[in-house]
Amino acid sequence: MDEARLSAMARRILGDSSNTLLLSVASAWEIVIKVQAGRLKLPLRPGHYITERTSYYAIESLPIVLSHALQVEALPNLHRDPFDRMLVAQSRVERLPILTADPQIRAYKVETIW
Repeated sequence: MDEARLSAMARRILGDSSNTLLLSVASAWEIVIKVQAGRLKLPLRPGHYITERTSYYAIESLPIVLSHALQVEALPNLHRDPFDRMLVAQSRVERLPILTADPQIRAYKVETIW
């Protein structure tokens, strides 16, 4: 994790072992696609890197379920990225905050942390 790119608030939240950290399957999927397209470089193959990092940081997986997919329909078209729209849908359904610096995600009615 490149901590230098994180806000002070994000570092505090990620460093607090009392918080449950979740990685959406949508984010893992997007990472794999970006690596395959040459738009993201990782020191290891994506599957190994993601597995290693989630284990090291005790990050749990947040699967995509039908209610998440159906929630996308209710979202205003503020963001064109389907992965980010899924994160917003998951946030709404599960009532979870999203750790993001993306201003387009912050435009939705979801709790964001940065």
